[in-house]
Amino acid sequence: MKVTNESTRGVAYGLGAYTLWGCFPLYFALFGGIPAWEVLIHRVIWSCLFLAVVISLLKRWPPVLAALKQPKRLGFVLGCAVFIAINWGIYIYAVETRHVLQASLGYFLTPLVNVGLAMVVLSERISKLQMVAVVLAGAAILFQLVLLGELPWITLVLAFSFGTYGLLRKKVELDGLSGLFVETLLLLPLGLLTLAVISSMGLSHFSGSASNALLLASSGVVTAVPLLAFAGAARRLKLSTVGFLMYINPTIQFLIALFVFDEPLSTGKLISFVLIWIALAIYSWSAWAGRERKVAQA
Repeated sequence: MKVTNESTRGVAYGLGAYTLWGCFPLYFALFGGIPAWEVLIHRVIWSCLFLAVVISLLKRWPPVLAALKQPKRLGFVLGCAVFIAINWGIYIYAVETRHVLQASLGYFLTPLVNVGLAMVVLSERISKLQMVAVVLAGAAILFQLVLLGELPWITLVLAFSFGTYGLLRKKVELDGLSGLFVETLLLLPLGLLTLAVISSMGLSHFSGSASNALLLASSGVVTAVPLLAFAGAARRLKLSTVGFLMYINPTIQFLIALFVFDEPLSTGKLISFVLIWIALAIYSWSAWAGRERKVAQA
């Protein structure tokens, strides 16, 4: 009974995390008139402050302090910080410019990018089905480039920045909460310096109005809450279940783009999405079948 209750809680945490992430376009759409890079600066600053409070309440300072005492080992953490900042910034830009469909496609594409990076960078062997999935994903991008005459750069930057972040994150011996705090902590000096410069020039939107200030400050809570829910899910669920729930995020974004932001979905773009969805179905089946074989052999 205890295991069942823990699994139920894990699913609830997972649904909460991915639903919140999926609804991010609605939140970042509120920042109309504030440049994406300024929103990013505040997201880094307030996330760092809020995570410091959370870590204090959870008494999770030992791993953080241990990591900070070994600056020579922070190279991978700094790499993670750079790529997650790129991902955050481009995502905010995508919402502000109403390219949420491209953002959605990027997060659908991310698992397949992870497989490709593992094959190319880590020389990991992948199954034939996984190779088919990666090729299909590549075909979807080439379709947009050749037949539609446009490079879906937002999709590619989001997928590859998050994929590379995940690749580097494997080298970091920190849990999700501690890792994100250290990452934002490394970016904090640059964020504070930039904020000071734009404030001195009278360009900061933070001091423009109380509503803007509250909205920008809330980005820290909005960033951390789904992460905490995800951590709760990851502790209680199998990796395969977490991986399945992951598709909730881009699916919600896709629906928001269509029915809230009224973004046009041409036949060509729909074909790209269908190719990616087929690739994900093949990849998911391959991953599931592979785990079943391992369980049977054990």
